[in-house]
Amino acid sequence: MTVRSAHRVALVTGGSRGIGAAVARRLAEDGINVAFTYRAAEASAKAVVADIEAYGRRGLSISADSADPAAVVGAVERTVAEFGRLDILVNNAGVFAGGPIESVSFEDLDRAVAVNVRGVYLVTQAAVRHMGAGGRIVNIGSSFASRVAAPGVSAYAMTKSAVNGLTRALARELGPRGITVNLILPGSTDTDMNPADSAAADAQRTQIALGRYGSPADVAATVSHLVGDGGQHISGASIAVDGGATA
Repeated sequence: MTVRSAHRVALVTGGSRGIGAAVARRLAEDGINVAFTYRAAEASAKAVVADIEAYGRRGLSISADSADPAAVVGAVERTVAEFGRLDILVNNAGVFAGGPIESVSFEDLDRAVAVNVRGVYLVTQAAVRHMGAGGRIVNIGSSFASRVAAPGVSAYAMTKSAVNGLTRALARELGPRGITVNLILPGSTDTDMNPADSAAADAQRTQIALGRYGSPADVAATVSHLVGDGGQHISGASIAVDGGATA
């Protein structure tokens, strides 16, 4: 089966910046119409829509906080209402909760779980109602789900490990419907959350086999493969895009 992109529709959560924006742009370059959510970066969201349209595809930005159950479900329904279908879901939105376990506040923990776990589950639950055979779900996790190389990330690692379990379970559940579900595990990637020029960056580079940070485009290229022809027989996989940090 050849995957035809001309009329395919993707929804990317957290698509106004960083990895999510790179994914939205790459999918548009691949010929896919793209809707994406954002929480506060309205100017960045408009710029991403303009880039999508520059590739000749339709773009749609949706203001939706992934911690809000109604908002994430509403993003799916609006995407389907605007485009008439949904073929691809990329669960990218995420927040970081860090520090020694004694210092992590209830509020920070609750938001991390709400965005990184509950939001992923709910948007996926809503999306699969509209997906048929050939549907693709790609979850963006973290290398911390497989190897924790530094202290102070217990809450974040816990939430990303939950997405690992969800990916495997859904690959089994949705496989008979022809829907693939995969997980990408980025390592140190140059984004607002973990810039390559931060105070902690040099220490992180010592853990990376290739010796350098990844770029959002590196992750986007892997998403492109998984949702394209090359990903037709890949499901339940966890793919590290970390420069060999977890080797």
